[in-house]
Order: sequence, then structure tokens, then C-alpha cells
Amino acid sequence: MTLHAAAVRLQSLTGWRRRLCLLLLGGLAALALPPLHILPLLLLAFPALVWMLDASASRRAAFGTGWWWAMGWFSVGLYWISNALLTDAARFGWMIPFAIFGLSGLLAAFVGLATLAVHLSRFRGLGRILLLASAWTVAEWLRSWVLTGFPWNPLGSVWDIFLPMLQFGSVAGIWGLGLLTALAVMAPALLAEPLSPRGRMAVLAMVAGIPLALWGYGQARLAAAPAAEMVPGVRLRLVQASLPQANKWRDDLREANLREHVDLSRSAGFEAVTTVVWPETAASYFLDLDTLRREMVAAAAPPGGMVLTGAPRVTPRDVQPFQVWNSLFAITSGAKVAGVYDKVHLVPFGEYVPFRAILPIAKITHGGTDFSAGPGPRTLDLPGLPPVGPLICYEAIFPGALVAPDQTRPDWLLNVTNDGWFGISSGPHQHLAAARMRAIEEGLPLVRAANTGISAVIDGHGRVIARLGLGEKGIVDAPLPRPAGPTLFGRHGNGVALLLLLVCLGLSLAARRPG
Repeated sequence: MTLHAAAVRLQSLTGWRRRLCLLLLGGLAALALPPLHILPLLLLAFPALVWMLDASASRRAAFGTGWWWAMGWFSVGLYWISNALLTDAARFGWMIPFAIFGLSGLLAAFVGLATLAVHLSRFRGLGRILLLASAWTVAEWLRSWVLTGFPWNPLGSVWDIFLPMLQFGSVAGIWGLGLLTALAVMAPALLAEPLSPRGRMAVLAMVAGIPLALWGYGQARLAAAPAAEMVPGVRLRLVQASLPQANKWRDDLREANLREHVDLSRSAGFEAVTTVVWPETAASYFLDLDTLRREMVAAAAPPGGMVLTGAPRVTPRDVQPFQVWNSLFAITSGAKVAGVYDKVHLVPFGEYVPFRAILPIAKITHGGTDFSAGPGPRTLDLPGLPPVGPLICYEAIFPGALVAPDQTRPDWLLNVTNDGWFGISSGPHQHLAAARMRAIEEGLPLVRAANTGISAVIDGHGRVIARLGLGEKGIVDAPLPRPAGPTLFGRHGNGVALLLLLVCLGLSLAARRPG
């Protein structure tokens, strides 16, 4: 079957067959995301999206084309959310359809608006490809902040399997990388149209040329920094206790869980370590108020060093209103609190319930009180360590939201997380891919401690220095890399991506062929 015949066949579908086909195409495209990376499927699914959008006869149909396709993309890409609700299936299992399909439906609306915009433009030919890639990128940016944002699985993350391809993130961030990727995977749709030999070669050059250009830039950037320099006098130990989520907050196991972290921290090679890093809420006690448990944590700190651990924080008993924060504590070997960071980006329904007055449901994390958000990104200056930018859990998925403009720029990023909620699924792999991209964008090394994995030390070029796999229990020791140096993204944020977007929009206007 020729591409033209395939396009005509897809465009002839109506009703439930059309919707089902779009759903399946989006789901197939999601298999290109971490950890599977079946990239050729993008060259099937995205051109089909373009062809079926061309056949949309109304605004409603155009919106529905993007929505149904994206419903498949997000449902398959986010299936692992169900694991978090199965940790207490009796209370939260009923929420699984709403969490997966409800969230996917909400996120799919952004893509639906993108396809609607292209339909309204009435562009044809190359113009509508350029416009759709631009609209897709705007949709990804919008979902990074609308309703607190959830920029999980941006299109550019499909390249996580090829480190050179990710290096363009240091220039234009994940949105710029996603824009060029969208152009490359949507362009084959043009091959179903009557084209001159020169036009056909131009399309093939776009499909192959964009990835080759990204690969060439990435290889050059990596070759210019063949090995990461390390911070002298710093030796990190990441602790991955791999505790089942169902056991983390059990009253009869909490102290044993804490001792497990201490024992792992003090295992063979402890004398060479300067800093111990535990995951999010590894200490399930209020360390600022609980002296006994703070001293237990301090037993895991090397002499003159410290433990960096996630733990909840509360207001003192005589202070009102009562508040709880999801925090990172720096505990010295003398059981002193050397620094605290409170999480800013909270997970809706996980750490707080939005519209609590009208939604009579409980958050899925431990305790009945909603967590409060911290004041914003900050840089911690800790004894014996370069300035660090803390990130708790999914704060690492937000591009450009890592460094406070009014504070000292950190020399490294620390991401503590508890991916035990996700089980053995694609969720932790996707989470790691997002954190890795933040390191590349900012040119800053990133240290990641996860309860069940994947824990890793990553340099400012995205190279993994040390790693402990998903579901493994143990420790990993590693030096701390120095920063890779200022990047264009680190200096200008999304400015380069915006420039690329404007160029793409300008080209779409120049190439437009009204329908």
C-alpha cells in the first residue's frame, strides 16, 4: 500500500472506527517513551495524526482528532499511576480509572487545542506541518504550568536512549528539542502528497537531517568535555533501602525502617564517605522536633559530615495554624539541623486535595492534613559541600524552575524521591529521564536518591557516573562532579526555544497553502 493510499484509508474512517484508530495510534506512539524507546513508531503515528486531521470537517472533529490521539499517548504513557493507588487498594483502588483516564483526558485537551488551531488556519502542505509542530510545542509548554502543571513525558524525552541527542537541551531545553523532534516525525506526512523529486528529497532531508544535526551537535559537545571533573574532598553515598510503599508508614515498622537506612549507610566503605544521601521521607519522623530520631539519623553521618534526607516537617506544637511540609533536612554528625528545604510543587490528590471543600476524598499520602507548599526554589549552603539546589520528587520534571533568580546559583542539584509508589513500571524510568534532562539543560550535576530506584549520580552533560537499578537494595558511592559550565538554557531559559518557535511559525506562514 502506498503512503497516499494509506492516508486515504485513514481519512475515510468515521465514527467509532476513527476514534479507536486515533486512540491506538497515540498509544503506539507512547511506546517510544522511556524505557522502551521504539522510535520508528513515531514515524507511523504522527503522520497518521496529520492525515486524519486533514480529513476533519468541523472544529469539533479537529479538536477530537488531537484529543483521541493524545488520549492514547497519555493513557499508555501514564498507566503506572495505578500502582500508587494500589498501595492501599481498599481505599483508593476505585480512583484508578479517574486518575489514569481522567488525567489523560485533561492533558489530551491541550493537544486537541493544537489540532484545532491548525484546522482553523486552513493551512495545507508544509505550512500545516510547521504549524502543528509549533502548536504541539506550545501545548507542551502550557501543560507545564496550567493548573499547577504536569509536564510529564514531553516528546523530546524519546531521545533519552541516545545521550548525544539530548545535548540540544543545553541550548533550547526540552521544548526546543521537542519542537525539532515534532518536525522530523510529522514531515513524512508530506510524502503522501504529489511532490516533485526535489520536494520529496527535501522532505526526506528534514526527516533525516534534523536527527543528524542533533546528533552532530551532541557529539561535538560531549567530545569537548571527555570526562567530568570531580569536586575534591567530597564522596557521596546514596542509600536505596527499597522499602515497599505499604510498609513505609506502618507504626510497627517505622523505627526499623529508619535503622535499615542507618545500617546501609554505615556498611563497608563508610570511612571514605563524606556525605550520605537518603530518599524522600526516608525518615518518617518530624526531625526538627524529634531529638531521639534525629540522633538516630545523625549516626549515619560521617564524622564532620552530614546526612541529607527527606522527612516531613511540622509547625511547633504551640504554633497555629498547624502545617505540614514535605522537606529535605541536612543533619550533621552532631545531630544539628544544618539546613532545610520545603517542597514547592505539590502533587494534587497525592499531597493535597484541590477544592477540598467540595471534594470529600482523602489524599493518598500518609496523614489527614494537606501538605503546604514551600516558598520557592532555593540554594542551600551546607558545610563541606558546594551550594546545592534541592528538588523533592517530581519537582525535577519542571524545566527552568530549579534555580532561584534571587539566590546564588547552585553548583549541583539534589533530587530526593520515593518512586516506590510506582512499583516496577515505566514511571521511575520516565522520572529519571526528566531529571537527567534538567542536568543537561542547566549544565549542573544531579544527584538522585530514590527509595526503590533509580538512584544515580549524573554529570552536567547527562552522563551517568554511578547508578543503582530499579528495585535493587543497597548503596552506591560516587564523587560529586563539578558543573559543566554555563549553558544557553541556564542563562536564557526558554528564550532559544521561543526563538525557534517564532522561526517555525514564520516559516509556516511563508509556506502556507490555504485549503
